[in-house]
Amino acid sequence: MLTAGTGSTALAASDPLAVIDNLSTFIFALIRAVGIIMLGFGIVQVGLSLKGHDPAQRANGFLTLAGGVIVTFTREILALITS
Repeated sequence: MLTAGTGSTALAASDPLAVIDNLSTFIFALIRAVGIIMLGFGIVQVGLSLKGHDPAQRANGFLTLAGGVIVTFTREILALITS
């Protein structure tokens, strides 16, 4: 199959603020995904530390859990700070 002569035109959005808003939404969705992964990892660490009676791993688990909550809700935290 030969498609050498066909081309497609990419049209830019007419509103640059809409483009920036879409990019912001995408970036915050990626950040939220990382935060959810951190939350899951923190829960696993806390669970393993309770099973193994390891206080150092428990502390790391709770820190990872707290960091995951902060990263997950970054957009909402920034909205509270700026408003």
